[in-house]
Amino acid sequence: MAPRFLARRFLAPRLSARRPLLAAVLLTLALAGCATPRPGPSPAGPRPSPVRPLPTPAPTPPPERLERFEDLPGWASDDHAAAFEAFRATCGIARDPALGEVCRRARALPQLTALAARAFFEDSFRPELVAGEGVLTAYFSPVYEARDRRDAEFSAPLRPKPADLVTSGPGAKDAMKRGADGRLAPYPDRAAIEGQADGPVLAWMRPEEKFFLQIQGSGVLTYPDGRRLKAVFAATNGLPFAGIANPMRDRGLLEANNTAGDAIRVWLASHRGREAAEVMALNPRYVFFTLAPDDGRQPAGAAGVPLPPGRAIAVDVTRNSLGELFFIDGVAPTLSGAFPSYRRTVMALDVGGAIKGQVRADLYLGQGQDAGVEAGRVRHTLRMHRLVPKVGPGR
Repeated sequence: MAPRFLARRFLAPRLSARRPLLAAVLLTLALAGCATPRPGPSPAGPRPSPVRPLPTPAPTPPPERLERFEDLPGWASDDHAAAFEAFRATCGIARDPALGEVCRRARALPQLTALAARAFFEDSFRPELVAGEGVLTAYFSPVYEARDRRDAEFSAPLRPKPADLVTSGPGAKDAMKRGADGRLAPYPDRAAIEGQADGPVLAWMRPEEKFFLQIQGSGVLTYPDGRRLKAVFAATNGLPFAGIANPMRDRGLLEANNTAGDAIRVWLASHRGREAAEVMALNPRYVFFTLAPDDGRQPAGAAGVPLPPGRAIAVDVTRNSLGELFFIDGVAPTLSGAFPSYRRTVMALDVGGAIKGQVRADLYLGQGQDAGVEAGRVRHTLRMHRLVPKVGPGR
């Protein structure tokens, strides 16, 4: 041991023959100070080796951290009255009993002022920071022109769910193709489906607008005779969504800071034909639709209720639950022309093929062209604060 070495090297040479007793005492004290106590011998065997205690592991931080409402960035400036109305209109889908109780209290109240609505949220919920950072994007419900017959401009068929498409798995997400012999195989990708000349057609659209309708999942079609029909999601070919913005940037087709949805749509429209088709084929996912009369209401999300614009988000339901409330803090946009921040109370009411991870949200911004332009510019750094219902008499 090092202390014994020090005792021999530095203490012993200084001991004088005239003081042997003092030297012996000093050496004994030095050795005793560095000795490690050992347990006595076992009656049944030799002395055991000393056992060092295991190091105490560092505590694992909780996935969510308790917060105060006044500490949430942008909480004080949110439109709490609008948030309350959106919550009251959609909270009936909640499966959490505590959230159901808060919903019943909200629906028993009249329309609230912003101050009263803020007090309601602060009295009924507590905020908890969801650990980590993610990405905030946005989506919208487009309104596009359509035709009953194909022409040079409206050349893309909007197709219904094929008879040979078989869905399975949780949420019927897996899609298979049933052959003439009854055997199942993976369903074809976008390029293969687009290459089919036959099959039923619901409507004819501009190719780039049909592509965006498939990304959004629903929309409204308008016809020259004044008809308006809703295009409602029916099924997919089961393949994962792949964005085309980054590949277009990497190929030099778009500037790095100008990969917003509107810029993509303009490029596709100006290169309609083989070039645009090749780029769109980079996303293998294909969506099929049904048509229904347009009732003028916002589209329904996966939760089955109309989506309140600016107050509904799509989430990954393997990490979060439909019906939950969050306060989102989206900042530091990466696309030109974007709003600097999105800070507001929102409800988890929808899902999306590209929405993966706990700190990931897709904000629904409404119907029409203006909503589409805004949605295409949203790509912000995201922090999420879960609003957890308070329970018990003291809450």
